Amino acid sequence: MGDNGALVRARGLVKRFGEFAAVDGIDVEVRRGEAFGFLGPNGAGKSSTMRMVGCVSPRSGGELTVLGMDPERDGPRIRARLGVVPQLDNLDSELTVRQNLHVYGRYFGLSKSHVREKAAELLDFAQLTERADDEVEPLSGGMKRRLTIARSLINDPELMLLDEPTTGLDPQARHLLWDRLFRLKQSGVTLIITTHYMDEAEQLCDRLVVMDGGRIVAEGSPAELIGRYSTREVLELRFPPGENTGHALEDLADRVEVLPDRVLLYAADGETVLEAVHARGVRPVSSIVRRSTLEDVFLRLTGRTLVD
Repeated sequence: MGDNGALVRARGLVKRFGEFAAVDGIDVEVRRGEAFGFLGPNGAGKSSTMRMVGCVSPRSGGELTVLGMDPERDGPRIRARLGVVPQLDNLDSELTVRQNLHVYGRYFGLSKSHVREKAAELLDFAQLTERADDEVEPLSGGMKRRLTIARSLINDPELMLLDEPTTGLDPQARHLLWDRLFRLKQSGVTLIITTHYMDEAEQLCDRLVVMDGGRIVAEGSPAELIGRYSTREVLELRFPPGENTGHALEDLADRVEVLPDRVLLYAADGETVLEAVHARGVRPVSSIVRRSTLEDVFLRLTGRTLVD
């Protein structure tokens, strides 16, 4: 096993595609029983890292151990103990829900009787028992995602890799999936999650890293990152078009961010700052004081510019 009981340990991990370094020398340690997150904009290197951990893409440099083994030497042995939920569902749409579980279980050499028993258990876990004999194609996106997660559990994995697990789902389906993943973590399964949903990371992850340009720019628990890179509260002010006076308020807060549609003032006490704004005779169209979130941290570290 890796240092400190780590299930995944990377030191100076690199993944290159030609001259381009998608992952540029990162250090990561994922401990047994935790939910660990990779956050970052598109192209940050999250999926490339997950593919190396999942033993489907060889590293270009650095060190990597998964479940105490070398992915390049022990790939099949590692994959037998992993559960993988890819970014896009790759279910067999011509089979039924139950058949998808049965067929996948047989890939691991499990007996028919064991697969039948395990499939029934997983259908209940995924709340799909009543749809067990339906074909996959007409299922909703949330149901397909739950089936993909159920399928990844057929071999009782120690470690699950979930790449953008709730992308494209409506809020109800996302919250149901969060509940299923929380239950998995409680049962002792270690989770590694990539996501660009900040609320998802706050809900699910014990620790996380923020990646940008193939490198890790911050690491810690959600609360630690908010404490380190933001303030306790944020005051959001909106002004009429063309009347944004945010630059005149920069001395009232720890940090002021002037955006086209609003001004963000970062401070320990947003209400006190709002009183100071009013005392200067500034009257925004609307104001709201809210707690700082991981999204504030993420945007400060990676910027607001769209990355294609």
